[in-house]
Amino acid sequence: MSVSTRAGPPDGASDAEIVRRVLVGDINAFELLVNRYQATCLRFATRMLGDSTDAEDAVQAAFVRAYDALGRYEDRARFSSWLFAIVVNECRALRASASRRERFESAQANHAVDQGENEVSMDPSHEFAGGDERLAKVERAVQTLEPLLREAFLMRYVQEMDYAEMARATGAGRSALKMRVKRACDALRTQLRGLSND
Repeated sequence: MSVSTRAGPPDGASDAEIVRRVLVGDINAFELLVNRYQATCLRFATRMLGDSTDAEDAVQAAFVRAYDALGRYEDRARFSSWLFAIVVNECRALRASASRRERFESAQANHAVDQGENEVSMDPSHEFAGGDERLAKVERAVQTLEPLLREAFLMRYVQEMDYAEMARATGAGRSALKMRVKRACDALRTQLRGLSND
């Protein structure tokens, strides 16, 4: 599930070559990068946000931002890491926006209850792909992690990024990222141990 630069598009061009083509006016070449990385970015964003529609919005916004910022991309950085930093930022922005919206809706619901109106119920459950019950339990456990821990865990063990790539993508230091991954693993172990005892 790692972001790989080895699997090239049909014409065999490297990421850097495709970027150069886009920058000299071949705007259709950007689609090669979208095709190369969209599925991986969507998997991460879906696990990060817990909602496939939000994930699609975040990834689409990330590709738009990447296209707009392509002139600032430097060949010495892996394109996948550079793009992933943008995806992470879009997920964070969408999550923050959703959190503000939830607080607003909660305040409205509390106000409605105070006024004697009917409370609107919300179903917080998420759908999980596949029929594997154990996988669904793991997915649910990952969703309960604090956002920064979930982000670090998914980057390290789902995207298989090294700590240098993670640091570039998040702006956090390696030691902080290692601590986040450790805390995420400890929390998941505790949760899954409890599930296996059920």
